[in-house]
Amino acid sequence: MILVSGATGNIGRPLIAELAAKGVKVRALTRTPDNARFPEGVEACDSGRPDFDGVSALVLNSTGGSVALLEAARAAGVRRVVTVSALVVAEEADPEEGGNAAVHRALEEAVEAAVPEWTHLRPGAFAANSLRWVPQLRAGDVVRGPYAQARTSPIHEADIAAVGVRALLGDELLGQAPALTGPQGLTFAEQVEIIGSVLGRSLRYEEISADLAKQAMMAQNPGVRGEQFDSMLRYFADSVGKPAPITGEVERILGRPPRTYAEWVTDHADAFRN
Repeated sequence: MILVSGATGNIGRPLIAELAAKGVKVRALTRTPDNARFPEGVEACDSGRPDFDGVSALVLNSTGGSVALLEAARAAGVRRVVTVSALVVAEEADPEEGGNAAVHRALEEAVEAAVPEWTHLRPGAFAANSLRWVPQLRAGDVVRGPYAQARTSPIHEADIAAVGVRALLGDELLGQAPALTGPQGLTFAEQVEIIGSVLGRSLRYEEISADLAKQAMMAQNPGVRGEQFDSMLRYFADSVGKPAPITGEVERILGRPPRTYAEWVTDHADAFRN
């Protein structure tokens, strides 16, 4: 049995779907188990009362309750944990206290101390981060945000999930922390142009100040500390004019190239239309 935290999130859903399709027993943690919809055979479990009966592996996201969940897993004798971490851990040799890299590395270290078998997935920018632009694109043809020329290599969540399945079901990734990226570097402005191309609309990105962007992000995510937004905005600022990190880890592990950003937009086009 595999217990999946963040079961209704961007990575959790495709990961659970792939495990279920392979006939693997899955228990999905969710705050609303009575209303959750998962593939047939998947057990929905209240995230406030995680059930570790028969669980041999855990998918652990970096959330407010992740340390407590990890301790419960250790006490229950869970042997394997696949951590959803972040690429910034590998990029920052001396992470600032309270920043994203420090938060994710602390969780990685806790996992390494708690269980004998672990893999840390370190994805870069999620292509799904573009969903934050949906309200603006439903209201008009302009996306307003910081650092129009910030460059990332957005990765499709299904590729992260597929690597996670390999880490859960095989031993070849034990003790590794693969850095996962999409296949191409794109600025925010270029990403908006690609969305417009897929949707058949003329869209553009309009840059605003980092201070205004932070205010908007804090209003939309009241549970996230300001230091993490500061860290994110510094990361974007530092990426301007530089090549985006692109690794070959997805292809090495899965035996195929990672999906492109345009493929991600096509897969999620309805989210931008509705």
